[in-house]
Order: sequence, then structure tokens, then C-alpha cells
Amino acid sequence: MTWTHALTGAHLINGEWVASGVGFAQPCSPETGEPVPPAFGEAGAAEVEAASVAASVAFEEARDIPHHRWADLLEAVAVRLLGLGDALIDRAMAETALIEARLVGELARTVTQLRLYARIARSGAWLEAVIDSAEPDRRPTPRPDLRRIFRPIGPVAVFGAGNFPFAYGVCGGDTASALACGNPVVAKGHPGHPGVDELCAAAVLQALGDTGLPAGMFGLVQGSGTTVGAAVVEHPACEAVGFTGSLAGGRALFDRAAARPRPIPVFAEMGSVNPIVLLPAAVRERLDAIAEGLCLSVTNGGGQFCTKPGLVFLVTGPDADRFAEALGREMRRVAPTTLLSRSISGNFLRRAEALGSAVGVETLEAGCRPGPCRHSARLFAVSSAVWRTNADLHAEAFGPCTLLVICEDLGDLAATIACLDGQLTGAVFAGAADTDADVRRMAAILERRVGRLILNGYPTGVEVCGAVVHGGPYPATTAANSTSVGTLAVRRFVRPVSYQNLPDALLPPALQDANPLGLERTVDGEATRGAVAR
Repeated sequence: MTWTHALTGAHLINGEWVASGVGFAQPCSPETGEPVPPAFGEAGAAEVEAASVAASVAFEEARDIPHHRWADLLEAVAVRLLGLGDALIDRAMAETALIEARLVGELARTVTQLRLYARIARSGAWLEAVIDSAEPDRRPTPRPDLRRIFRPIGPVAVFGAGNFPFAYGVCGGDTASALACGNPVVAKGHPGHPGVDELCAAAVLQALGDTGLPAGMFGLVQGSGTTVGAAVVEHPACEAVGFTGSLAGGRALFDRAAARPRPIPVFAEMGSVNPIVLLPAAVRERLDAIAEGLCLSVTNGGGQFCTKPGLVFLVTGPDADRFAEALGREMRRVAPTTLLSRSISGNFLRRAEALGSAVGVETLEAGCRPGPCRHSARLFAVSSAVWRTNADLHAEAFGPCTLLVICEDLGDLAATIACLDGQLTGAVFAGAADTDADVRRMAAILERRVGRLILNGYPTGVEVCGAVVHGGPYPATTAANSTSVGTLAVRRFVRPVSYQNLPDALLPPALQDANPLGLERTVDGEATRGAVAR
């Protein structure tokens, strides 16, 4: 299905493109600095109010819509996204300077996500129906009939990421997992790629029309500052927030949501340094291979992945010295990369300069800046003693650089990684001569601090599947018991509701005696698809 959408620079509110706003912002190419038309309207209070109210009305309208309809919607969004064809890829290249092959792969991943959540929606497994039958003769007190399912939480505010305009954008994982269980979405467009966001929103609008679902189930408001996002989060209709971005941005939204008269949950993924722990035998046995793989992981996509390894811990000695030299050589071979925006470029330059000038930090590869947004890779090294006492060295540098932390011995290595804050991922590289006890020791320390623990592998590349966790303890996220990728992501946007002694006719279909939806349910502790008798 091939189709087109002419960019308007407007907001999507209740199925209509609304051009009003309080000002306009002009996106520019990170590569050339030239404007990329059109200009985009800045949403004001009126647009936020209208989009939020439309979402609230749609949520009420959608209350009794069968769960398979949300699967139809997500599958239709996937078809519509693919139908945009080259127009979507070309716009993303113009706004982000990401290369075509990367964007084509990301679009495929986004479609995979949408279809994964469609399967979850269609199965009804997210409802997790549980029935505990009444026991009127139980002593000393009878047990009532109790039945429980998960219900959608309500309108969700979604803040897409700048570095993944499709997969983590306005119709990426947060939106897909919210819609999968019947939650409306009010998306705040990212100022780095507003045209991509409008095209994606147009795909969702077309899919809503294709499936006959309420137009207010998805809205898009654009804006370059913080005012629009804050207004969406503070609106009384908003019930939850999905965010991917910086620590400062995620924490600001979290604080605003907590300060509301009725606080709401914020599921913010805020970046990570994704520590790599290299045990001595791994370095000795696979020095060149690890250096090559690590360089690729650090510099892939300009180092602008939330899973980029920004800290590498290893034990001092001749092997560590040779590894640092090998990693530096690999980084010098990588061509400079255009970062996503001038603001990201400026932030990376300041962070790299701060690392290079910090007391006790050695610059192993200084890199260069051949253009306003173009940077080559940078490599630094520091002793464990200095790293532990300087909190600034623990922070993320969003771009192509990493910091080697040189430890005195295995005991110092363990003590040093125990100083880490929460992370999305952590990896241990072990060689044949490293003991199982040492591997377990390092893995156990990391496990308490990460959402995904890796052995002999690199963190970049997040699989979209049931077992993956893309989350972690604060400050990686604001909710360590959640994930923004994988089947478990829908749990963020539902809440459990228990029904006591309700007659069959008043129960949701998922809990009715005859099991009309054919779900697998837990009845009196046993999994079954059968009917139940009162």
C-alpha cells in the first residue's frame, strides 16, 4: 500500500491537522545547517487541552472495544508506515543525518515491534485473567468469588527519542505498547525530527481510519521547548508517561508528574554508561578481537545509542596497556560521524573536553571535529582510585567516546564496579583461564545494577522479544521494575482490577464463566481455557 502525506507543520488533534500555535520552529539539517522546510507550529495551551480532552473522550469510547481490535490497529500502522516508502526515509535522513541503511533497518525493527505488540493484543495474554472461586462453606470465614484482570490505565503521554526517530519515536515502542491494551496516546514530537514525527502520526491516523477506531486515540503536539511537554504531563487527563531521552529531561518530567495533585507514573529511560568488565584472561586471549568489537560498539551510530559502552574496567598490566593501544588504533580508523543535532554536538564536545581536562585522566585518542556536528572517536583512561572519587567521570558522554578505568587487581576491580549507579546493561568478558568464581563475582555485582546482564558480548543492539529487558535501576530509568522494549512493556500501561461477587453479566468478558474469549486463565491456581461453574 503506497500512499503520501504532504507535511503541514501542524498538530494532530482528534483526527484533524490543526495549524494554530503560539510560534514556529524551523528544523535544520545537522549536516549542512540549512533549513529543512516546512516550519512547525509550537503547540500552546489550547492545542494541549484539545488533544488531551480528545484522548480522554476516546478512552471512554474504547472501554468495551474487544482487545483484538487493537491488534488490527497496530498491524494497520505497520502497513501504513511501510507504505510511506522513500518519503519517510528521505525525511529522516534530512532531519537527523543518519545514513539510509541504518534508517531502513530501524524501520524494519519498528514494524517488527508493532507486529509483536499486535500479537500480544490479539492473544489477550496481557489481561492475565485470574479467578478464585467462592468457598461459601470455608471456616472460619467464607471466601467470596474474586476475579482479576489488567485494565488499560488511560491516556499516555509519549516523548519520543531523538536518536531512534522510528523505533523510539511517536509510533515506536512506547506508543505501540500503550495502544496494544487500549490506551490513547498524546505524543510530544521531538524537535530534532518533527517532519518524521508528522509522517508517523499521519500513518497512525490513516490506520485509525482503516480500522474504524476513535480518532482521539492518537494525537501529536509539536514544540521545541519544555513548555509543551510539561503541559501534556500536567493535564488532568494524562495517566502515565513514557519517555526516552536525557537524565535531565526525564527527571524534570518525573518531578512534574510527582508534583501533580494526583501524581502519575513516569516510565523514563534516561541513558546509561553500560559498563564493560574485562577479566584478565579475556584480554590476554582475545585482545585484538575485543578491541575491534568494542570500538564498533562505542562508535556505531556516532556513539548515540543508549546502550553504548561508556566505561570499560580492566586490571592493570602489560596486557591492559596493549589493549588500550589496540583500541586506540581501531578508533583512529573510524571516520568522523555527523551527530544528530547541533545541541547534541555541543554537549558532546563539552563532555569530551571535561573528560580530557579532568585531573588524573589521560587522553589516549583526542579525536577531532572536522565540522560543526562532525566528530571522530575519543578515548580516555583513568585509574580506579581517581574514578571512584570523581563523580563527574561516572556520567554518560553521548557520542563516540569511552573511558578505560584501570584497576589494581581483581579485588579492586570488584570494589570499583560496586560504585556504579543503575545502568541499562552491564557486560563481563571472561577467558578460558578466568575462574568461574571470578566471573560469578563480577556478574553478581553488575546484576544488582543493570536491567540486562551480558557475558562475552556487547550491549548495542536490543532484541525485540519476550525475554529482553530494556530498563534498569535509577538513573538508567525511573522505574526499575519495567522495560521499554519487549512483551513486558505493556505492563507499564495497565493496572489490576479485582471484581468481587459480581454476577456474570456484569463481569468483563475475560472473566465470565463461559470464557467467551477463549483465554488461558488461572482458575483456582490451575491454568485452563475451560469454563467455570459457580
